[in-house]
Amino acid sequence: MSATTPPPRDEGLVVATDVVAGYLPGVNILDGCDLVAHAGDLIGIIGPNGAGKSTLLKAIFGLVEIRSGSVRLAGADITNTSPHRLVGRGMGFVPQTENVFPSLTIRENLEMGAYQAADDFDDRYSYVCDLFPRLGERADQRAGALSGGERQMVAMGRALMMEPRVLLLDEPSAGLSPLLQDEVFARVAAINSTGITIIMVEQNARRCLEICHRGYVLDQGRNAYTDTGPALLEDPKVIDLYLGTLGRSAG
Repeated sequence: MSATTPPPRDEGLVVATDVVAGYLPGVNILDGCDLVAHAGDLIGIIGPNGAGKSTLLKAIFGLVEIRSGSVRLAGADITNTSPHRLVGRGMGFVPQTENVFPSLTIRENLEMGAYQAADDFDDRYSYVCDLFPRLGERADQRAGALSGGERQMVAMGRALMMEPRVLLLDEPSAGLSPLLQDEVFARVAAINSTGITIIMVEQNARRCLEICHRGYVLDQGRNAYTDTGPALLEDPKVIDLYLGTLGRSAG
């Protein structure tokens, strides 16, 4: 699988500048982190455990306090804006865990995703079921009975119900078998092909870089490297430090 052609450049749909953020007072997980995602981009964020990858997504989505720096969406400052307001402004977030309502059916989960635009439910439901046919086929099944891969599809589908311009994905392939990981990455690429900007954190670094337009390598809360996905796959320093033998075999 190869990275798709990047879309034409703009000034940046999502721009994070010199972000400092953390969970505990006086302890910063992000220490001057930057990111630019253009309209239609598929951005991959990789790096070692504890580098701040998920924290960056949560800071963008208002789940972690930004202590200094800024985040802008389509030119407007959204630094520390609450998540429900960001959903209304066209941003969706899919967490790594606890990302479905297990006692609700698939259809009811998708209804929860459309709570701010209930009048558009039928159109959005059809759109999501076109992307994820299995969800439509099993609409009355409770989410708690689904496999990990199916739950991930429900979570992504629910985030898409509000027709976001930007979708933030926190390790969508975590805990899945290689076959289900392949399906998730294919679905991520399919969502991006509809024009939705995606910013994705992934532990499966090689597969992430294979499909993304641009990659960011985070280390100790800062940007260590950034380039196109294919270029990072071939970068000797990135291979040695972050991809290891798996990265070498991809060459």
